[in-house]
Amino acid sequence: MQRRTILLGGAGLPFAAPALAQGNAAHTLRFIPQADVTAVDPMSTTSYAVRDHGHMCWDTLYGLDADFVPKPQLCEGHVVENEGRRWVFTLREGIRFHDNEPIRSADAIASIRRWALRDSLGQSLMERVEAMTALDDRRFEIRLRTPFGPMLDALAKPSSYPCFVYPQRFAEVDPARPFTEVVGSGPYRFVPDERLSGARTVYRRFEGYRPAPAAASLLGGAKHAHFERMEWRIMPDAGTASAAMQAGEVDWWQQVVPDLRPVMRRHRDIVLERVDFGGLMAMLRFNHLHPPFDNPAIRRALLHSVTQSDFMTSIMGDDRSLWSDGMGVFPRSSPLVNDEGIAAVTGPRSTDAARAALRAAGYANQRVTVLHPTDVANNNALSTVLTDTMKRSGLNAESATSDWGTVLQRRSNRNPPDQGGWNALVVLFGGIDLANPGQHPLLRANGLNAWFGWPTSPGLESLREEWLAAGPLPAQQAVARRLQTQFWADLPFIPLGQYFIDSAWRRDISGVQKGMALPLNVRRG
Repeated sequence: MQRRTILLGGAGLPFAAPALAQGNAAHTLRFIPQADVTAVDPMSTTSYAVRDHGHMCWDTLYGLDADFVPKPQLCEGHVVENEGRRWVFTLREGIRFHDNEPIRSADAIASIRRWALRDSLGQSLMERVEAMTALDDRRFEIRLRTPFGPMLDALAKPSSYPCFVYPQRFAEVDPARPFTEVVGSGPYRFVPDERLSGARTVYRRFEGYRPAPAAASLLGGAKHAHFERMEWRIMPDAGTASAAMQAGEVDWWQQVVPDLRPVMRRHRDIVLERVDFGGLMAMLRFNHLHPPFDNPAIRRALLHSVTQSDFMTSIMGDDRSLWSDGMGVFPRSSPLVNDEGIAAVTGPRSTDAARAALRAAGYANQRVTVLHPTDVANNNALSTVLTDTMKRSGLNAESATSDWGTVLQRRSNRNPPDQGGWNALVVLFGGIDLANPGQHPLLRANGLNAWFGWPTSPGLESLREEWLAAGPLPAQQAVARRLQTQFWADLPFIPLGQYFIDSAWRRDISGVQKGMALPLNVRRG
């Protein structure tokens, strides 16, 4: 497959004189996110652009610091009693929503309940909850039937449905009906009047925000809004983004495409660094509700032909320092990564073997609809490789091309593909989301309550429960190996490899924190 080529010159691009020399530019951060903010309700999607938007506008009860240790955020602290079955949390004094109403215990409880409807760890927590009660405006308790060890990790979860705290009236809105008004609890206000779909999202500093007293450390300390205004410029074309960075029209490019890393590195006014060391994993997600992938034998047939290196080179090129193949369930950064059954993706590759396995499984030439966003570079390339691999393997596959926002809407459709549903798509998740069975969204296999694709596997669910109760790391690792064995049998998804993305920012920007490429705590100078 020919990798795309990009015109690196800036001729014809819509940029005037450097904007940073104009007016209030010194007080404005111009940021290129990896994709458009397609929704304002963070519970409506696991899109990372929407997640990052969430961290601008809302805060969490606890947050992970740079060492991934949960630290108090909106909370002042907590007390654990009754052998882990009673938790009492205390909110910090003086914290307010963007409408200047105080953040109360009732808001926190309602937000936890809403979050738990979608999040895998939240679901596990609520299965153990006996009651959640507001003791007063600043204190609330969670009483459990059985202890829940990852309580703080769950409340501090930074990605794939963070437990943001909303006003109670918003938290009581069903996540299936996303809210469209933003009343946040975080350092920046969303500016709806300046929102331009596909082009721009704007935020302004919330003067009433009170940072946590601890030093800034990723999401587990103070969050400072050093800029009065933040503009997210949507630039799906990498050449346009590169030219904007070089011309000083923007300050920070969240995800630099591999082709243009050398260009960014050579520019004396640009810093190129890897911020997120957990990388990203690409996965083929099946829809388990409809033929043909409701049949596990048909899903397993593709294990003969999926070649992880093909997927990785399509987006990252031949530099193996930028990607890894031979991937199983967990990313390299996870202490639970293991090689159990890994020959399923590292053994000899053969489309003929895949065709034979499909025939043996009873594949009846059903059409396979692959959701294919064309406006997000990596998803576009990976989906192209996927459709081609499926066709060569004997599947009647076709790409349903659209923009990213349409993919996000369509993937929630449970109808058959000819009624607006789908059969397969490429999913990208950061290592921070996949570190263990408790939070890995694609390992949850509880049917219609699972992440899009909706697999059902009592075996995987039982092993997930074992992991939650496993205790020290060696016990967790033993469960993880057994879980990966079960995974290859049920195959809720196929790993396609892990890759690493660098970020680029102008040299006069400081304070960029490692762990997640978020424009918090950064300043000019």
